[in-house]
Amino acid sequence: MKQIVILGAGTAGTLMANKLSKELLQDEWTITIVDQCKTHYYQPGFLFIPFGIYKKHDVIKPKADFFPVGVNVIYSQIDKIVPEENKVLLVEGSQVLKYDYLIIATGARLAPEETPGLKGELWYKDVFDFYSIDGTLALAEHLKTWQGGRLVVNIAELPYKCPVAPLEFVFLADAYFTQRGMRDKVDITLVTPLPGAFTKPIATKLLSQLLEEKNIKIIPDYNIAEVDNKEKKIIDYAGLEVPFDLLVSVPTNKGDDMIERSGMGDDLNFVPTDKYTLQANGHENIFVLGDAANLPTSKAGSVAHFAAEILTENLMCAIEGRPFTAKFDGHANCYIVTGNGMGTLIDFNYDTEPLPGTFPLPGVGPFGLLKVTKMNHYGKMIFRWMYWHVLLKGKEMPISTNMSMAGKKLTY
Repeated sequence: MKQIVILGAGTAGTLMANKLSKELLQDEWTITIVDQCKTHYYQPGFLFIPFGIYKKHDVIKPKADFFPVGVNVIYSQIDKIVPEENKVLLVEGSQVLKYDYLIIATGARLAPEETPGLKGELWYKDVFDFYSIDGTLALAEHLKTWQGGRLVVNIAELPYKCPVAPLEFVFLADAYFTQRGMRDKVDITLVTPLPGAFTKPIATKLLSQLLEEKNIKIIPDYNIAEVDNKEKKIIDYAGLEVPFDLLVSVPTNKGDDMIERSGMGDDLNFVPTDKYTLQANGHENIFVLGDAANLPTSKAGSVAHFAAEILTENLMCAIEGRPFTAKFDGHANCYIVTGNGMGTLIDFNYDTEPLPGTFPLPGVGPFGLLKVTKMNHYGKMIFRWMYWHVLLKGKEMPISTNMSMAGKKLTY
């Protein structure tokens, strides 16, 4: 029997297990998926918990619910990969897994310890994250009784998971405090290392207008050096200080520590990966999917979804000894909630920035690109059902894998 080993059972790993179980004959191939955690988290839902829109039970399910029949599941921490010997060492029981092909889908983890003072005496008292289940639940409790003041949302470092989530957070915070009748008591500031609200000019223009309309300040080009817990302020490398009463941090994101132990990662433990084929650089039988890869695109669930289609095809090419026939174009697709039941949508890839238009059908939609509409908000909220019932199970979705220009309007 030939062996495919998938490391990580989050969005990317679960997707690949489901897709490969349909492609490979069970009497010829064994598919093994390894993860230390038995709970699957719908991470886009963490954003909504502090504002009472979702509860904990809305974003968690057992991982076992989504594995296909016939896949070998091992719950264990991974020690390291030994690529020159085609094996993976596990921590529990000193088990060794041999593989013919390996898929690394170990995601990204929060590393608040990378910023001095972030995980200090104010951690989960006046300093929170909303990118972890513990952080978002603690922040939800804190906001119930918070009396207002200076709310600062800070992005510590690039890259990080779901690049639009900090924007969504400040938009939802504006709506939340308005509904509670205390918006005039809350000063909201987004502090980001980006040069503006987004990385590309057309989307930045729309999102900057929304920030201005909602009286949300933005401090761009800010690279945090430390959090001063005593004075309650953040300080960047240029000495610029931003005081806070409540700090909501997007901590540094890093790849799994196992990648470092394996000697396969960059400075942040992300795996150098061919951005088109999804093959790990220097390793013919290792592929990387999702946040674990150092691709120059968003670390988002949509990227894992689109890239999984490419990886499935290219892995089959590798197995059958054919040249790769699929090419990933960096396609990413993100709904952005803007508060008060409204939202917008962006669709882009490596080469094309988010453009206005309609999606997925030209002229029909029903979703509007770079438009603020109720339908886009519904799209965001409906996606949770799609995630649990369609995407994770590897079923076909009515969206093209590679980005289409149909329905988009070029602007000059």
